[in-house]
Amino acid sequence: MGVAQRPEVLPAIGSDLRVALALGERALQVNGDLQTARRWFDAAYRQAELCGDPIALGVAALGLGGVWVHEHRTCAESEMVRARQRHALSLLDPASPLAFRLRVRMRGEEDYRAGGHEAIMGLLRQARNSGDPLALAEALSLAHHCLLGPEHGAARLELARELIGQAAVTERTGDLMMGLLWRTVDLYLAADPHAERCLEELRGRLHANTYLAAGYVVNAIDVMLTIRAGRFGEAEQLAGECFERGVAAGDMDATGWYGGQLGAIRWYQGRAAETLPALQDLVSSPTLSPIDNSYVAALALASATAGDRRSAAGHLARLRGRDLGDLPRSSSWLVSMYCVVETAHLLQDAATAAQAYALLSPFADLPVIGSLGVVCFGSVHHALGMAALTLGDLERAVGHLRTAVQANLALGHWPAAALSRCRLGQALALRDGPRDEAALAEQVAAAREAKELGMVLPAVVGRADGGRRVCRFHRQGRHWQVELGGRVTLVEHSVGMAYLAALADNPGREILAVDLAAGTWSRGAEDVSAQPVLDDLARDAYWERLAQLQTEIDELEAMNDLARVAALRLEHEWLVAELSAATGIGGRSRPFAGNEERARIAVGKAIRRALSRIAAVDPVMGEELRATVQTGLRCSYRPR
Repeated sequence: MGVAQRPEVLPAIGSDLRVALALGERALQVNGDLQTARRWFDAAYRQAELCGDPIALGVAALGLGGVWVHEHRTCAESEMVRARQRHALSLLDPASPLAFRLRVRMRGEEDYRAGGHEAIMGLLRQARNSGDPLALAEALSLAHHCLLGPEHGAARLELARELIGQAAVTERTGDLMMGLLWRTVDLYLAADPHAERCLEELRGRLHANTYLAAGYVVNAIDVMLTIRAGRFGEAEQLAGECFERGVAAGDMDATGWYGGQLGAIRWYQGRAAETLPALQDLVSSPTLSPIDNSYVAALALASATAGDRRSAAGHLARLRGRDLGDLPRSSSWLVSMYCVVETAHLLQDAATAAQAYALLSPFADLPVIGSLGVVCFGSVHHALGMAALTLGDLERAVGHLRTAVQANLALGHWPAAALSRCRLGQALALRDGPRDEAALAEQVAAAREAKELGMVLPAVVGRADGGRRVCRFHRQGRHWQVELGGRVTLVEHSVGMAYLAALADNPGREILAVDLAAGTWSRGAEDVSAQPVLDDLARDAYWERLAQLQTEIDELEAMNDLARVAALRLEHEWLVAELSAATGIGGRSRPFAGNEERARIAVGKAIRRALSRIAAVDPVMGEELRATVQTGLRCSYRPR
């Protein structure tokens, strides 16, 4: 049965006890089935107590620890396992290999709970000199657990490589799987461009030998990569399936990881406020790691996003404690800091933003990844840019956010790239003015990307606009660029969009519906006779241009010049849409001849359709405009 089942570890014992230990070892080291392993080792421990066999008792107590640290999350279970391990250790020869392995496990657990690593690293050095391959493999993996903070990336990779090599000596499947898994996770945490190669190697091993503990983490990484790709619906489905596999594997992180994955999806969808009930349950869940503060930070952010500033400030204060720098550097620390920065921005808490900026600066070139590749929020440069933006340091904010866009593109994290581009445009607008070409270009590009991904981009906080958030419309060919409170989106042209643009150009002014319909509002006329949306001259010019375009398109298609054909077709389609909107049956211009009621109905319907189009792209902007645009015989836009 390999090195793990040496005769000196398992002397002659009762057959039931031997079977329980063997099945526990197989479940843990061959199948990665944590739940089954716990049951068998628990049964073995009870039988060993009855038999009075200290060695079997020690093996069972060691096996109860599992492969991860802190596998037993409730206080009752955790203390029971610790007590069993202490009891077993007290019965063993202190110089025996089994006693040393128990000390390694117990010190690793203690270091992890304290957020440290000194004791386990000391025992790792002893394990290298002990000549015991099992003790060394276990010490390597436990030390890796205790070095998951962002400052230990290089050290972790060395431990993972050493564990992979050590697996050839122990001949245990679990050691090889854990080594490959740790190396895969480390490469993703370091934003290594070749991380997926290691992931594929691990997948191949898992295909040949199912190891549930590692397979579950691979499933979680798949969810993270799907969110990066912006496929939110697929990611949500995969997250549900991943949760079920985690439960089946007996992984206590299943609930927390599922919550984190849904939280990331909702954040990029602009629906973070919806996660409040789940987060309120999660922050008090005993299944969370004792050094994981990311859910309190996420609760603060969700509260701030929902507009509950008091609760957000309270959660942020709870997280800060005496000093934000005291938070343990766990595998979720970067996610916690990301949420802290975003919350500080929404609350305009400059002091917290400044402290977070200082703490995050050494890790600027890393991605914000939670736990073992469960979720990713893009480059740390984005968080640094948001902190600088909150502090009013616009030059530094622009620099970080511009770098964040490129870093997120390199990660293949399209939602994070769109969000960073949006924030870059907002920072440029604050620095150089809202009409700055570079600012508008970034915001338009971000709006286009967000629309494709199904995202809702956030508004900028702290813009000085005289206390009112005024909407602005700009025509761009067949689309309208709509800006409101730092949000920018693109909406297809329609007659109703043109009406809204007219109202937005005259905030607070009432315009007769009949004037909007006739296009005469700018003249200040209150009473007009029959006035077509397009006069005969304009209509004839449109038809002439359409004929000219069709001739050019036919010639270019014959020449196979598809690029120029595509450009001309856009203009052709726009002209057709204009004529369709402005003419009645038979191409006759649609009149609104002195009939105010007809104009009221037609204009109202057109504006409501336009508002629905805006809301479909950006619900926040749509809701604001619906509350501030009034229709009727007289129409107006009254920004709040």
